[in-house]
Amino acid sequence: MKHIYLLVFSLLLCTFSMQAQDKTVSGTIADELGPLFGVNVTVKGGKGLGTTTDLDGKYTLKVPEGAETLVFSYLGYETQELPVGNGGIIDMTMTEDVLKLSEVVVTALGVSRKEKSLGYAVQDLDGDQFTQAREANIINSLSGKVAGVQVNSSSGSVGASSRILLRGTSSITGNNDPLFVIDGVPIDNTNYGNAGSTGGFDQPNGVADLNPDDIETISVLKGPNAANLYGLRASNGVILITTKKGTRNQKGIGISVNSSTTFERPLVLPDFQN
Repeated sequence: MKHIYLLVFSLLLCTFSMQAQDKTVSGTIADELGPLFGVNVTVKGGKGLGTTTDLDGKYTLKVPEGAETLVFSYLGYETQELPVGNGGIIDMTMTEDVLKLSEVVVTALGVSRKEKSLGYAVQDLDGDQFTQAREANIINSLSGKVAGVQVNSSSGSVGASSRILLRGTSSITGNNDPLFVIDGVPIDNTNYGNAGSTGGFDQPNGVADLNPDDIETISVLKGPNAANLYGLRASNGVILITTKKGTRNQKGIGISVNSSTTFERPLVLPDFQN
């Protein structure tokens, strides 16, 4: 009987010590206008440990022993950090990220607007992102870099075509490809050759001829509202490409050298009678 009491006492002691390791933190997150819904509250270095605020801007989070900092992040607001301390109530007032809200986006050649004034989603990419890991087709480089963009590639070889969709398919029988505009000039990105069950061969689309080293920036204008700039052809969105240009302040002759090599071997070859 004495051993049973010792065992129960040991279990209670272990449970108490495990509970003592966690700290419960709660509070309200708001801005100048009131509570904020969906603010991310995470533990710094906690490997995904966190929560979000409810409709009233309130949150509750159990913080493990050893955690020292809480991170508060929200789209359009500055990311802030506060020490955990002994837990308890930690309120936060978020501040708008003025730099992000005042970013200028080039929507057409010679036309620039503030990002917050646009009626559609837009995302910019620097040209350096397309030269670090080169693709034979520049469309393949957009995969995984822009939200809502779906890229289907026939293969990664030179001369292979690729298909790109912005925010999914909008027409069953019509064309779903976005409009490509290079330095203010719309181009044809049609693929005129496809391989099927009856034969044929794949041909690259128009943008595949573009050299990634010549690209300065790429702006992806999503949604049908972007058609106001380029007409009906832009009903599936616009991919605006700006190429590099010379500058007066450049000293001497600028020379850049790059090279890439690809080796391929067919997986299956048909049997021929020779």
